[in-house]
Amino acid sequence: MNLYVVDAFAEKLFTGNPAGVLPCRQMPPVELMHQIAIENNYSETAFVVRTGPGHYDLKWFTPGGEVDLCGHATLATAFVLHRYADPGVGEMHFSTLSGELIVRAGHDGFTMDFPKGKVRPVPLTPALLEATSGLALEAWYDGGDTVALVESEEALRAFRPDADLIKRVPGLGLILTTPSEAYDFVSRCFYPKVDVPEDPVTGRAHTYLAPVWASILGKTVFRARQISARGGSVGVRLAGERVFLTGQVQPFLVGEIPFDL
Repeated sequence: MNLYVVDAFAEKLFTGNPAGVLPCRQMPPVELMHQIAIENNYSETAFVVRTGPGHYDLKWFTPGGEVDLCGHATLATAFVLHRYADPGVGEMHFSTLSGELIVRAGHDGFTMDFPKGKVRPVPLTPALLEATSGLALEAWYDGGDTVALVESEEALRAFRPDADLIKRVPGLGLILTTPSEAYDFVSRCFYPKVDVPEDPVTGRAHTYLAPVWASILGKTVFRARQISARGGSVGVRLAGERVFLTGQVQPFLVGEIPFDL
């Protein structure tokens, strides 16, 4: 069967966030999906099964295990279906651990319809201040990822993460963010709890960033960029309890694995 590797949230190849995508006849056993994700060693590998016209089951695995929501691998999956596995499909409905996710193909890339991340202001704890090298000015958390505001893009770019300290912060991941002259906001995202020290571009993070920046800037449409080493841009629109994320995808590899799923 085929394994596809694509760069998501990427305007050009070798930027954005690479993901493996495996269209399967039926969903493989959890242990096998985890083994494949470890073998691929990308931040995410997606497994997708067609259940009907435009409808699919979708699961995501990091080398550290299954996650309940992943943006860039959903974007990657939509591209693979549209281009290769289900050619021409324009609207895709995915059944996931986070409920139904809808992705639509458009002239500017693919737009994902995701649930808004839950956030509420929280105190700056000693663990958070230590994990951010004292950079955190404000913080938000409500059971998903911790978001922390830092003072400048320069400080964010210079930040050197310590995985052990970040693991002590509540939530699956730690998102650091700040205003930018070129974008509405920029961010960096760290997920050492699932063996992803720094994620290149993170769709799920922007479901938390959207309500945070809506409260700061008083608007609902944003141009965002993740300033990891690879980097990538995300179009963000907050609409009620949903967040719409738009990005482009670049294909890198179509390969074969020596068994059928």
